[in-house]
Amino acid sequence: MLNPREYAVLAAEAAAEKKAADVVILDVAATLVITEYFVLATGNTDRQVRSIAEDVEVALKAAGRPAIGREGVREGKWILLDFADVVVHVFQPDEREFYRLEKLWSDAPRVELPADIANISQGSASAVEAADES
Repeated sequence: MLNPREYAVLAAEAAAEKKAADVVILDVAATLVITEYFVLATGNTDRQVRSIAEDVEVALKAAGRPAIGREGVREGKWILLDFADVVVHVFQPDEREFYRLEKLWSDAPRVELPADIANISQGSASAVEAADES
């Protein structure tokens, strides 16, 4: 059985494998009593957001942590997956910019992502920026 931080990293890895951009893990345990980690990720379209969320859910369930709640799946703009001690937020770019959870939880320390996840996530972020500029 994994600890909450390992589940958060597993969720980030699953999101990155689906080409999620700007994957971030925030350690919110000191400021929230309901969860320990937020995982944030961005997909370009409702289809990609749903695909990222689905793969995260499958990966965590396979590791013994099924979701206890999910919201926003139908719209695909911002999907929230609740795994109790890990909450995953998968956004489209406009929703992520509007809600700015990183700014809202700016006091929460960021968990350093393993290099392979960070590289995939940064590459996807560059692709999102290039698409936005065209």
